[in-house]
Amino acid sequence: MAVAVQIGTYEELQKIIADSDKEYDRERIEQAYLLAAEKHREQRRSSGEPYIIHPLSVAAILVGLGMDSESVMAGLLHDVVEDTDCALDEIAKKFGREVAQLVDGVTKLQQIDFPSDKGNGENKTADQQEMQAENLRKMFLAMAKDIRVIMIKLADRLHNMRTLKYQPPAKQQKIARETMEIYAPIAQRLGISKIKVELDDLSLKYLEPDVYYDLVDKIAVRRSEREEYIQQIVDEVTEHMKNAGIKSQIDGRVKHFFSIYKKMKNQSKTLDQIYDLFAVRII
Repeated sequence: MAVAVQIGTYEELQKIIADSDKEYDRERIEQAYLLAAEKHREQRRSSGEPYIIHPLSVAAILVGLGMDSESVMAGLLHDVVEDTDCALDEIAKKFGREVAQLVDGVTKLQQIDFPSDKGNGENKTADQQEMQAENLRKMFLAMAKDIRVIMIKLADRLHNMRTLKYQPPAKQQKIARETMEIYAPIAQRLGISKIKVELDDLSLKYLEPDVYYDLVDKIAVRRSEREEYIQQIVDEVTEHMKNAGIKSQIDGRVKHFFSIYKKMKNQSKTLDQIYDLFAVRII
């Protein structure tokens, strides 16, 4: 199932849940939504939209990742302890200790202070900066005793990155760098490529906007021709797999912007000199 984009209503989340392959405890999820909507009712995001749109979108992402009911409930409630007058005991009483522990884990992760690049970071070598980032990633993973806490936090960061345009430029840069150095590598380590890819591309958009939009423009040229070419390859491979009696799922795509940019930078090449812009996946 695809990772959902931003949604605005509980009805949209209900539809995403209904279309999923998993069985969800819809009654308890609705109760979690009602509590979150009540606690966040006076709050607005930087975009001016009602704050509840954020936890709804996080919950939708978690459903798209195939997470369980408790994770979806915790996704809806992940900000209520930090940002409202809701106590952890109230969550435990209404939804059980498991959901309360997930919310508590996310709340603690949100309190980690990631050092800024400015000041102490400017004099460090690339190896020292990477070592610092790796230490932060290890601390991040060690603090989350339940892997579902990490999944909720990744969903939270993904939605925040999708709506980063409403933040001031300096904050955009800080959050984007933090995402590229900490969150995207953790998503990769956990094998969640669909989140890793999007986090990388969104980070590039704010850290190197000229490079990003140049790639977007150039790759968009003759898009229909590229799509036809990829589809031709997929069709041919599908036919070969069928003739061989192998059950398979095959799809193709243009590689994501960050991976193309990284290859151009590492190999000192222009886009015209990069030939593997396409990828075909066979499952």
